[in-house]
Amino acid sequence: MDLGLRGRSAIVTGGSKGLGFATAAALVTEGANVAICSRTESEINDAVNSLRETAHSTFPEVPPRVVGYTADVRDGQAVREFVSAAAQDLGAVDILVNNAGGAHPGSPSTITDEAFEADFNIKVLSWQRLIKEALPYLRKSDQPRIINIGSVYGRVPDPGFFSTSVFRAADENLTKTWAAHLASEGILVNLVNIGVIETPQWENIRSKRAPELSMEEFFSKTVSEDIPLRRIGDAQELGDVVTFLASARSSYITGASIDVAGGMGLRF
Repeated sequence: MDLGLRGRSAIVTGGSKGLGFATAAALVTEGANVAICSRTESEINDAVNSLRETAHSTFPEVPPRVVGYTADVRDGQAVREFVSAAAQDLGAVDILVNNAGGAHPGSPSTITDEAFEADFNIKVLSWQRLIKEALPYLRKSDQPRIINIGSVYGRVPDPGFFSTSVFRAADENLTKTWAAHLASEGILVNLVNIGVIETPQWENIRSKRAPELSMEEFFSKTVSEDIPLRRIGDAQELGDVVTFLASARSSYITGASIDVAGGMGLRF
């Protein structure tokens, strides 16, 4: 399906692997120019090379531009430099995807102050900084979009993911407040909540929450207990929703909170 994203320019944080990479790939496949960032230079280089291959195979005559930067979105100066460089290299910013994340499993009584603060910085403060830095460029776009990637834990908290539950709830209100603030300017701001989608991050989570289980056993237990559709999500399924929200077809949607979670959070 052609969503009309050819020539649009997007920023995707945490774009070197997992959900961010799948989102960037989905945007490139639709013809968007994409700038990604990550903290690890080698991962950025690998991701950029892969995305450029996708760009050239999908649009061999005039492929979309793909650029990557090493940046830690927990650092305000790094955010400023990343957004500025991306806007300069791509020529515009039409779409901002706040995806950078991570998880520190832990209950309210066991999570450390350091882990709690780190989660706040990446899950809340980085979004605020990125939106403010991207705003001057988004205001120049005729189809500006901000798409935030959150979690169903923000609405249905899990004590084992205390900081994620707290800050993803904050993210929903951050998204809705920005949506209300920018609606008169035609800048659409929406939230996509994930459940359990198969990415490398879940190996880290399994090792902390259930080290006695294999990855297959851990996913099987999670599916049977928490996911009504009885399967793990695929990162491409997130990418499909993000590209829709980035397109003109979402022109009457702002302040929305959309779950891509297989029914997780319904508490069947």
